[in-house]
Amino acid sequence: MKKLLFFLTALCFAVVSCTKEKTDYEGEIDTVVTEYHEFKEAYTIHSDGYEVNIEALNGTFYKGYNEIRLKITNGQTNEEISASAVTFLPVMTSADGGQSSCPHRYDLVHGTDDSYYWGYAVFTDESSSGRSWELYISFTIAGQTHTAKQDISIKEQVNKNLNMTAFVGKDDEQYFIALVAPQKPKVGEHELIAGIYRYNKPTDPPSGDFPDASQFSYTEVSGYTLQLDPRMPEPSMGNHSSENNKDLTQQNDGLYHGVVNYTMTGNWTLNFILLNQQGQILKGTIVPTDFTPGVEGVKSELHIDILF
Repeated sequence: MKKLLFFLTALCFAVVSCTKEKTDYEGEIDTVVTEYHEFKEAYTIHSDGYEVNIEALNGTFYKGYNEIRLKITNGQTNEEISASAVTFLPVMTSADGGQSSCPHRYDLVHGTDDSYYWGYAVFTDESSSGRSWELYISFTIAGQTHTAKQDISIKEQVNKNLNMTAFVGKDDEQYFIALVAPQKPKVGEHELIAGIYRYNKPTDPPSGDFPDASQFSYTEVSGYTLQLDPRMPEPSMGNHSSENNKDLTQQNDGLYHGVVNYTMTGNWTLNFILLNQQGQILKGTIVPTDFTPGVEGVKSELHIDILF
């Protein structure tokens, strides 16, 4: 009987605390997080009489997943031009001169209405005094290849629902997981979408003119499973989870889709275990199922924190 009373007391404390914190979180989310659906021009590059217009949501590149739309027009007539072999390569230079890239679609493809070329970039770092980003773009018109270069700025991702993480798996490969949706969840079940990428280690030294795309290559991993266990790790929440969550599996768009059920607003941790095609664990640990009021919840070694 004493154990039951203690449990009910702890549960009541958690509920009261949650109500207070829930109000604070709702106030913060209303002023900080904005859902972006409109693509706007981020940069325009001039090359050999052509204009290359690069669009992104809100016209801004953020750390994490960014959908890219690119249009090519005649610089004099503003007519849209049909090009082939349109490529997109972001390169970051650090303070020591080292150069790297990030997960991206190198060969852009036609969008749904063929009025733009589609791709994405998962920027891993914000721009700073010690990190600068450049875009290298090429396209072919009437058999002639044109190139363009543009300095770009990568902003901090203030929306924690679009966080990302990078890690080395047990196979000694470098992986990246970036949340794509939902941008602004509400209480209830949501489709959780993420991109999962692997860096392709170069097998040959650089060749030709800089940049050599083979040195900055990434792959959308295929046929993996991202097991999901969402928890509220705050001590007042007891590290509790929710029902009806579904692991993320790859769909036709190349992204990984699952279901997450947020039962209340507040701090949540998406605990993951990444399995390869053979079902082997590449990263992640099982989270204890104990209800732990007053104690911060244990997190998987592979996780992403969010707040809504």
